[in-house]
Amino acid sequence: QVQLVGSGGGLVQAGDSLRLSCTLSGSPFVSHALGWYRQAPGKEREFVTAISWNGGSTKYADAVKGRFTISRDGHENTASLQMNSLKPEDTAVYYCAADQSFQRVIDLSAVRYWGQGTQVTVSS
Repeated sequence: QVQLVGSGGGLVQAGDSLRLSCTLSGSPFVSHALGWYRQAPGKEREFVTAISWNGGSTKYADAVKGRFTISRDGHENTASLQMNSLKPEDTAVYYCAADQSFQRVIDLSAVRYWGQGTQVTVSS
């Protein structure tokens, strides 16, 4: 059974950094594209970033370009999200996402696997 587990959230001040991690288990022979979405209170879930199965392609939302960096260890189904220069508007629940297709993992309506969500709070 495939499971997606995210970790690493917390409470920080504006300008600080945080690192999130995401691990997909239950599919040891198939590398998946991995990514993150976030959902702030009263808002819809939105795409943040994603990385292809081999790390060759990445995509970022405009709001996080230059501040967030997604990475993965080769074909392993584990990814990290380094978030620097955090702003109060980055406050949200961050959801790890996974799919065998990079095109689907960057499409909210098409993502196959979701993590449980981890809270990131940035105080001003």
